[in-house]
Amino acid sequence: MLIGVIADDFTGASDIANTLAKGIEPQGGLVTAQFPGIPDGPAPAGVEAGVISLKSRSAPVKEAVADSLAALDWLRAQGCRQIIFKYCSTFDSTPDGNIGPVAEALASALSAKAAVVCPAFPTTGRTIYQGHLFVFDKLLSESGMQNHPLTPMTDPDIRRFLARQCKGVVGHVPQTAVQAGVLSVAGALAAEAYKGTGLCVVDAISDADLLTIGEAIAEAPLVTGGSGIALGLPRNFIRRGEAKGGRSAFQPVVGPEAILAGSCSGATRGQIDQHAQNHPVYPIDVPAVMSGDVTPQTLAQFMAENAGRAPLAYSSGAPEDVTALQRRFVREAVSARLDTLFAETARALLAQGCRRIVVAGGETSGAVAQAVASALGSPAMVIGPEIDPGVPILTLGSEAPVALALKSGNFGASDFFAKALSIMETGQ
Repeated sequence: MLIGVIADDFTGASDIANTLAKGIEPQGGLVTAQFPGIPDGPAPAGVEAGVISLKSRSAPVKEAVADSLAALDWLRAQGCRQIIFKYCSTFDSTPDGNIGPVAEALASALSAKAAVVCPAFPTTGRTIYQGHLFVFDKLLSESGMQNHPLTPMTDPDIRRFLARQCKGVVGHVPQTAVQAGVLSVAGALAAEAYKGTGLCVVDAISDADLLTIGEAIAEAPLVTGGSGIALGLPRNFIRRGEAKGGRSAFQPVVGPEAILAGSCSGATRGQIDQHAQNHPVYPIDVPAVMSGDVTPQTLAQFMAENAGRAPLAYSSGAPEDVTALQRRFVREAVSARLDTLFAETARALLAQGCRRIVVAGGETSGAVAQAVASALGSPAMVIGPEIDPGVPILTLGSEAPVALALKSGNFGASDFFAKALSIMETGQ
C-alpha cells in the first residue's frame, strides 16, 4: 500500500477514496479500498490506497486521538509511504478539537514538521484565501455551517481556529507562494518547518493550486485536509513507476433499493423536497423514535411496500427544529437513538433482499456502513463510479454485492437520490 488515509467520518472517507481512485487525466488514480473501521487482518492484495473510516469527528478528543493512532499503526503495517488525515472541507470541529489534537498526534508519531492543513475542495466551492475558508462566495461563518447542530463553525480563520486546538505553532503559506509554483510552496513549507511549525495552513482557490501543493509535498510523511488535497498525490507515485494508474471496472448492481437520510443540511433538505415530488417518502418522527413507536421494522416495511419506487425515509429539519428536539431529549441521546435506528434498519433491509442503499449524512452513513459491512462480513469497500463530485458508489461482497452511496449533507445535485440509484443499476 502506498497511501493510507485516516478519515474522521464515513462520507468523508468515501469522498477522498473517490479522489484517490479517480486521480487526474491522463494518469488516472490508485487501486483504492475503503474500510469501515480498522481491519482485523491485512489489506487485500493489490490495494494501493487504503482509506479507514472512523467516527472520530464528534467523538471525545482522547478517543479520537487514540482511534486515529491505532489506524495509523495498521496503515504503517501495510507499508504506507504517505498518510493523509482527512476531515471535512468545512473544517467541522469545535474549539476543543478534534482536528488539531489528532493532526498533532499523527505528526508527532510520524516526526512530521509543517504538515499541510488544506481543507479546500474548489469543485464544491470550498476555497482558502489568506487562511480563511470560503464556501462559494461566503465566509464559512456565513455559509450556514454556523448553525451545524454538532460542530457549528463560527470562525472562518482556519489559522486562528486551529490555534485554539493545538499546542504548537500554526503556520501559513499564502496564495502568492502557491501561485509562484512547486518550488515556492516547497520552500515556504521548509521555512515553516525550520521555524518549528507543527501544522501549516496552505491557501488554495483552484484545482491547479491543489496540484501544485500535491507535487510540492510528494515526500511529506503526513498531509491533512479535505479530499481535494489528495487530487495530485496519486500522480507522484505513478510518475515514479510505483503505480500503474487507471481506474477499476465497475459491475452494476440491480435489485431492491432504499434511501436513508439523516442530515439536516440545506442541500439535503432540498434534495428530499425534490425527491418527494415523484417518489414515496417517510418523515421520521423523532419523539416517536424516542418512545419506541417508530422502529427499524417500521422503516423496513415502508421500503418493502414501495419497492421499485425509490422510497426514502428521512430524519431532517430546520436548525431551530433540531435544536428544540435536542433540548427536549438531550442531543447525545437523540443522536445515539437515530444512529441505532438507521443501522438496524439497514440490517433489516439486507435481510429482505435490498441491494442498493443511498445514505445522506455523516453520522447516518457511518452507522449504516458499519451495519452493512458487519452483516456481509466484507470489510473492504470497492470504489466505483462518481455520482456527483465527492460521492462515489461503493460495493461490498462478491456473490451478491450490495451498492452503497454515502453522501455528506451538503454534497450532491438536487436530483442526487434518484440519480444515485440509477447509476448503481446501469453504471452510466
